[in-house]
Amino acid sequence: MSDQLNRLRMLIGDDKINKLHNATVMVVGCGAVGSFAIEALARSGIGNMILVDFDRVEPSNINRQISALHSTIDKPKTLVARERVADINPDININIFNIFWDEKTDLAVHPDFVIDAIDSVQSKIALYRWCNKNNIEFISSMGAARKTDPTKIKIDKISKTFACPLAAKIRKIVRDEKIPDFPAIFSTEVPSGNIATNKNFGSIITVTGTFGLLAANYAIAHIIK
Repeated sequence: MSDQLNRLRMLIGDDKINKLHNATVMVVGCGAVGSFAIEALARSGIGNMILVDFDRVEPSNINRQISALHSTIDKPKTLVARERVADINPDININIFNIFWDEKTDLAVHPDFVIDAIDSVQSKIALYRWCNKNNIEFISSMGAARKTDPTKIKIDKISKTFACPLAAKIRKIVRDEKIPDFPAIFSTEVPSGNIATNKNFGSIITVTGTFGLLAANYAIAHIIK
């Protein structure tokens, strides 16, 4: 491990640095939330990463996705993320899957922790089922769009979430399907802003980025505990 982790080593010590170096974290969704989670993990000494996303970088991503640049437009988000991570720390082992996660997905991998940064409700539920089937701990990001105040973001069990329309949908499905409770990142802020005709939502990097950084921090804390 290079000296670039010196400041983190001073904070948490060699034993925990080694735990991070030996750990594998999978991030599903490399967009607004996922890109910041990936960035934080790469700069915090995670030794192995699995990145999953089906999408490509678009100009409209630039306002909130750390890997979205004019030079990366139209490139697969997983490939862009892998190249960025390799530039941060060439020692990280990175596997990418350019796929849309659904109920048929069954990757032959077993990470130590999973970060769910998916937008689709059904994809999120499919990922929860996969994690539970494989006994993998995870944290799930709820709705970061239509919010402007990063101080209203918190982490709690999905059963304890409120004020988030996406979390409300997830709570009902989780309850109906008897999926075990799990940690979720959500905002207590009442959603604001207009919905565009194409049903995309407005969002700002200070909120989506905070979601991603909190997800990464939770994963790091889980690994080194």
